[in-house]
Amino acid sequence: MPHSETTTISPAPPAVPVVPPAPADARGSWLRFSPAQPLFRARAAQRLAVLAYHGVTDPRSFGAQLDRLRRLATPVSLAAVEQAVAQGRPLPPRSVLITFDDTDRTVLTHALPALAARRIPAAAFVIAELIGTDQPFWWHEAAFLARNGGRARLVPTGRPAELLARLKALPDPDRRRSLHELRVSAHRRPPRQEQLCPEDLRALRAGGVAIGNHTLGHPSLGRCDDATVHSEIAGAHLALDKWLGEPPTAFAYPDGGYDPRADAALRQLGYRLGFLSDHRLGPRLPAHPLRISRLQVDSTTSTRRFDTILSGLEPALQRWRGAAV
Repeated sequence: MPHSETTTISPAPPAVPVVPPAPADARGSWLRFSPAQPLFRARAAQRLAVLAYHGVTDPRSFGAQLDRLRRLATPVSLAAVEQAVAQGRPLPPRSVLITFDDTDRTVLTHALPALAARRIPAAAFVIAELIGTDQPFWWHEAAFLARNGGRARLVPTGRPAELLARLKALPDPDRRRSLHELRVSAHRRPPRQEQLCPEDLRALRAGGVAIGNHTLGHPSLGRCDDATVHSEIAGAHLALDKWLGEPPTAFAYPDGGYDPRADAALRQLGYRLGFLSDHRLGPRLPAHPLRISRLQVDSTTSTRRFDTILSGLEPALQRWRGAAV
């Protein structure tokens, strides 16, 4: 799809003050009163904030975040972002798009009513092979199996977070093989998890939540061969087209990392938007529509910390700390 490659050079962000480490929500509480926060907030008004959630575990806190957005920002839809790209016209100042990755049932039961009550649109990216099943997400299953005696030759057991990182780092055939070994060797089976069904996807869409592609099985695409990258995207694309009666036009990269082979497959299938998880703000007119930045946020995030994420101050601080290590 043709799009403008011209980018607007934004003024450099204000210098981030040197601060000692602190717990995330505590850090967000005092960062909100930092003298840098108004400067970052002013700069953020000229950027696009795409918020990336993974379900809603605290409906009350999520509702407070939505109320905050209505006061501080301009919620926009996925279609509005597509239109801005197609027409080459920047979105309004303070534009915010809400997205959900993986899309468990809390998006239907908790997020949709809160969004609909406030008339705020959103987008949900689904793992197609889980739709209509009671299979748990593979990373939840792996952690449970490891806690219950599961063993895999290529993945020494350890803390669940370490196990997940090691599984994601494996070539995809080895990841799948290791999952099978964990299943065979564990002395307990993981609890089932009711997933969304095609009718639920249509209900979300009718309520203003656009449905996008998040691959068939949520592999780390960078660890897949070319054929798997294509089949993961194209297989999910065909399934969503069948369930919804129209093809999806937006994609979210599993684990948030860009892959050029996925980019090529998306262009071939006519996708208009692709989303990363790089914890950054982006331009109001995305220069690279298949590589749109997103901010990581959780429904339990306090409103004070929410403000510092939305302004870009906390993400900038995290990048500064990462560069300083």
